[in-house]
Amino acid sequence: METPVTLSSSAAKRINAILADNGEADFLRVSVEGGGCSGFSYKFDFGKAFEDDDLLVERDGAKVAIDAMSLPFLEGSEIDYVDELIGASFKIHNPNATANCGCGTSFSI
Repeated sequence: METPVTLSSSAAKRINAILADNGEADFLRVSVEGGGCSGFSYKFDFGKAFEDDDLLVERDGAKVAIDAMSLPFLEGSEIDYVDELIGASFKIHNPNATANCGCGTSFSI
């Protein structure tokens, strides 16, 4: 069965590095919230406990949890980590998004 959300190798590497420095968390949680300049926004948190309805995405030892309410907005997406001249951040490559804001954290469907 194909996972509805994937994790890039650079994102997995960065998640593992952050978690190695932070003994308070075991995984990255990615969710979608209403708001932002384009209608929806991505939220990134670190967590210690999974919920029963979480989708768990794993790569190279890194774990990402996505709640059931956010999953339809993220289906087919890749969670990536980019280090560019303007800064480093997690980015979502979301095929469902019809528009994105300039900062990349807000989108519309």
